[in-house]
Amino acid sequence: MILEPASIRQIARQEVQASVADGTAVIVDALSPMSFAVSHLPHAVNMPPERVDELAERLIPDRTTQVVVYCSSETCDASILAAKRLAELGYANVSQYAGGKRDWVEAGLPLEGGGIPRS
Repeated sequence: MILEPASIRQIARQEVQASVADGTAVIVDALSPMSFAVSHLPHAVNMPPERVDELAERLIPDRTTQVVVYCSSETCDASILAAKRLAELGYANVSQYAGGKRDWVEAGLPLEGGGIPRS
C-alpha cells in the first residue's frame, strides 16, 4: 500500500531550523532507535512509525502542537508513515521534512547523538 503524502504539509529546512532554534515544534525522528542514538536533529524525539501509537501521547501530549517528522532523506518512507499516523490520531499540525537528515547535514547544520548505544 502506497500512502499519499498530499494531506501532510511539506516543510523546508529553513522552517525546521527556525522551529529547532525557538522550540516551537516537536521534532520527530522516524528512524530506528539505533539510528537515532547515532545522530539526530537537535532536540528531536524518536518515534519510528511502528511505535507511534505507543509513544505519541507520552511524547506529544498536546495534539495542537506543531510536529515536524523527518527521516534520512527523500527516499525514506518512515517520516510520511509516522506523520500520517499522527494525523490519524488527531494531531492537527503535522508536517514532513522530506529532505531529512541528509539535507540537514549537507547544509552544514549540526546533529546530536552519542554514537552506537552499548548494551
